[in-house]
Amino acid sequence: MEQQVEETPFEAIASICGVLVVGLFILTFLAQNFVIPSGSMEETLLVGDHLVVDRITLAPPAKWMPLVRYREPRRGDIVVFIKPVPDDVNGVPQYQFLVKRLIGVPGDHIHLRNGIVIIDGVAQSQPHAQPTTPENHQDFLDEFPLVPPDPEPGNFITESWAVDFPNHIVDGDLVVPPGQYFMMGDNRHNSADSRSWGFVPRANIVGRPLFNYWSFKATESDLEQPGLGHGLAWMAHVALHFFGDTRWNRSFQVMH
Repeated sequence: MEQQVEETPFEAIASICGVLVVGLFILTFLAQNFVIPSGSMEETLLVGDHLVVDRITLAPPAKWMPLVRYREPRRGDIVVFIKPVPDDVNGVPQYQFLVKRLIGVPGDHIHLRNGIVIIDGVAQSQPHAQPTTPENHQDFLDEFPLVPPDPEPGNFITESWAVDFPNHIVDGDLVVPPGQYFMMGDNRHNSADSRSWGFVPRANIVGRPLFNYWSFKATESDLEQPGLGHGLAWMAHVALHFFGDTRWNRSFQVMH
């Protein structure tokens, strides 16, 4: 007769630890979960989209993982990065993760005319971007950098960028310096991006979204409101409305 071998408590703990170590390795070095908290990338990404982010492809090449295909960020990539300018939260600087589309790479000469991105004198086809109309046209956003940034309160322009901005203008174009990248949201008229706070250093780029594994209807306040009470209330809301408010048509949608 076969004798059933039961797993000892030590073996059970070792198995659990093994799973946790593998999961931690994946989340730390290979992939990362990212939730879209704002509408700056609509309609490409919606508030409440949950993304799997590839942290390897755009990472600096590592000798300890020679089989991985690395590459430099390219124009048109959707990238996750650390905002180069910290937010002031109750007097404490906090750096946050953002997701935008990469518009300009080092050496590019960039300007916008009526919302159309022109790089090195060539107008770019960007069907993903929100179109500019007479109703939503804004001089600073759509004629960039023809209209210089204004750091006055309420204009969403950082003072440091307003000071550094003229150093990168050549013949009416903004020139992207070495090791820096220019980012913009697809929702062009509702996006605080490189037009507002400047270039993103190469070291700040974390990765690129691979696919949207789950999308749940939410507002910016739903995801950004702080406090344990709100967090618990939101979890209860998700549990109660999981099937009705899940955007099933966006599940496993590949990002491009």
